[in-house]
Amino acid sequence: MAKTNLSIRRVAGALGAEIGGVDLSEPLDNGTQDAIHKAFLDHQVIFFREQDLSPEAHKTFARRFGPLNVHPYVRGMDGHPEIMEIIKEPEDKLNFGGGWHSDMSFLAKPSIGSILHALEVPEFGGDTLFASQAAAYEALSHGLKETLSGLRAIHSANREYSAKGQSAHDRKSMQVAEAEGLAGEYSHPAVLTHPETGRKALYVNPAFTLRFDGWTARESKPLLDYLFSHGRSEAFTCRFRWEKGSVAFWDNRSVWHYALNDYPGQRRHMRRVTVDPA
Repeated sequence: MAKTNLSIRRVAGALGAEIGGVDLSEPLDNGTQDAIHKAFLDHQVIFFREQDLSPEAHKTFARRFGPLNVHPYVRGMDGHPEIMEIIKEPEDKLNFGGGWHSDMSFLAKPSIGSILHALEVPEFGGDTLFASQAAAYEALSHGLKETLSGLRAIHSANREYSAKGQSAHDRKSMQVAEAEGLAGEYSHPAVLTHPETGRKALYVNPAFTLRFDGWTARESKPLLDYLFSHGRSEAFTCRFRWEKGSVAFWDNRSVWHYALNDYPGQRRHMRRVTVDPA
């Protein structure tokens, strides 16, 4: 195993670390790969600066962690269907990813993580917030943990990507398909045990979780609302300020994120690759 010269600096108490000393566009030796993977598991979201990733390099790095996802409702980059172009033009009012969520929880087999690369960022604004749902779970009372232990939750893309959903609104800068009648409903544990670390995390999110399995939406709402409010508590969050060339890699099994829409009249261009389980 080659020796790695990575620097790893925590950015907040609950989650997040910035990694230096690596060029992600170059082949990674096993020692560097293992150190990045460990940091990803330890910190849940990791950040890199000054990375110049071609589409192929972006995909090559992502494939070291698993097969790549092709989004079912957003058209991928020409020639690279695994890469999602996330562009907000100056005239766009809505942004993609604006609201707390976990990517792809609406699939039968949710994703491992997402890797976002910044190509163009606004002069101000456009940060992304992240929230550790592992820390959120650990802060719950013993009684609520017991209540949640046997529950499953229903996730679906219909609400977000339907004709009335935020992500399906027409944008000149993104090609988003309406999912109404196309997306299924999938049941996942309300508390997910991380398959690599064994750490437990809440696995519900405001964008894609509809109700608890076997409960009505009305019965589910009070508890889901509480968990949604609890999950975004300041103590469980970190905030990332993007620069051109920045990369963020977050664990969708234990992390929510929220792309802030606070840069009116400016352009923001990102590329995202999502890693699926093997």
